[in-house]
Parts: sequence; C-alpha cells; structure tokens
Amino acid sequence: MSVYKSARLGLFGVAVLWGCSYIMSAYLLNFFSPTFLSFARMGLTWLIVIALLYSKGVLRRPTKKEWLLMVASSVFGTLIQQPLYFKGLQLSSAANASLIYAVAPLVAVFMERIFLKTPWTAGKLAGGILGMIGVVIIISFGGGKFSLSSGDVYLLIAMLGMTISMMYTPIIAKTLSLTSINIISGGLSIALMAPVAGLDVFSGNLIVSSSVTIWLILLILALITATSNIWWTRGVAITGPGTAAMFMNIPPFISLVAGHYLLGDAIHGAQLIGGVLILFGVFVSNRNFAGDSVQVSQTR
Repeated sequence: MSVYKSARLGLFGVAVLWGCSYIMSAYLLNFFSPTFLSFARMGLTWLIVIALLYSKGVLRRPTKKEWLLMVASSVFGTLIQQPLYFKGLQLSSAANASLIYAVAPLVAVFMERIFLKTPWTAGKLAGGILGMIGVVIIISFGGGKFSLSSGDVYLLIAMLGMTISMMYTPIIAKTLSLTSINIISGGLSIALMAPVAGLDVFSGNLIVSSSVTIWLILLILALITATSNIWWTRGVAITGPGTAAMFMNIPPFISLVAGHYLLGDAIHGAQLIGGVLILFGVFVSNRNFAGDSVQVSQTR
C-alpha cells in the first residue's frame, strides 16, 4: 500500500473515531464544565500520545522557525478551537455543530489555495459540496433544526480556528518528524490551555465529576483522541489540508449508524442517502489525487 493510500485509510479511521467521540463529548458535558473538559481531555491525550510515540521516532528540538509555526498552529487549533467548540456545543446543539463543521472542507480548500498555493480542482469542490449536502440531509431528517444562537458563533469561530491550524501542518512536516510534531504540539496545547482552565477555577464555573465511571469514559475518549490525532497529523501532512478536510463530514454519518445499533435510534431512508452522498463526496475529492503527496520529513 502506498504512503498516500495509507494516509487516506488513516483519515477514514479518524472519521470513525470522531463519530464516536462526538457522542461521548456531548455526554461528558453533563458532568464537566466545557473548559475543564477540554483541558482534562487534552492532558490525558498528551500522556497517551507520549506513551504511543516516544519510542517510535527520533525527537529533536525544533528550530526557531518551527517553534513559531507550531505555536501559531496551537493558538488556532487549541486556544481558539478547543474551548470555543465545547462552549458552543453547550449553548447550541450537536446538529448545529455538525452543520457548521460541514463547511470546513470547502473553507480548507480555499485556504489551501490562498496560503499553500495548492491548485483546487473540480473534484475537491464537488466533494466538499456533496459532503455538506449529505450532512444537511442527515440532520434535517433526524429532526435537527438550525437556528442561530450565540453558541453557533462560538462553533463558527472554532471551525475557522481548526481549519487555519491545519494549514501549518504540511509546512512543519517538511522538516520536522511527525513524532516530534505530535509530542511537542501536545505540550504546547496544554501550556496554552492551562491559563484558560485556571479561569474556570477563579470564576467559580468549575464543574468536575467525582464518578469513577465518568472519568473512565473520559479516559477512553482521550485514547480515541490520541489515536485520531496521530492519524490526523499524518493524513494532513501527506494528503494536504484540503483533501484531509473532506473526511470531516463522515463523523455525523458514523454517529447516526452508531446511535442506531448502540442506542436503537431510528434511521430514515433519506439519512442513508445523505450518508452515501458524504462517502461519494470523499471518493470524488480523492480520486484525482491518488498520485499526489506532500513532502514529509523522513524521520518519523
């Protein structure tokens, strides 16, 4: 299997894991304040990433330029995306979050063109549009309704922060190993989030569950996040942000199927059509890029 195909397979695995994590994150918000949940999840995830990767590759200290790029990526992907996502999810709904994040692939294609000078194609644009339509169908026939609220503004900013953060990964991966990127960026993310989490304590908004079962679910969520982060970083570095972002529309369909078999939730025929459109959109967007690859540091 080629490196490019392996990266795409990993991105599909990320989509499946994200579909499960959406359900778990929404559930855990009943037991933790949004900022603390984000920080605790991040800390546990980083420890798991270190355990999984420390012996897998050679670590080296980033250059000044690499530090600046990684800090900028962490500011957008962590300091902006993480707390605003959980805050938005608390004030809005999972349906609205899915719809807002469904726009991310198209945003990534345009940003990739502007910042990385990557030419867009009809396949990428069509794939993004098909995926967005598929998500809209799944949410609409599932009873979800889209109505603007302050939570949706938070979710929109979070989505933009995550998409901008993706633009830095291919650039950093040209000189720095993926192992170094995952471990160092995890530490940076925790350092950036620590002051924000501290505000929860001083403002009196801190909510922390004392249930062992709830913390076990959080640990499982961290394991899922660590695995998906490793696969996601590799996928973005090799395929590019625009292609990788197309897989972001799959999680709502995964959540739909998981909810049906695990919780007994009903699935409408139209929702299955929406799922097919999402998968077809991913296929279309990737078909023209089977031979492409982004230069990645050979040290893993």
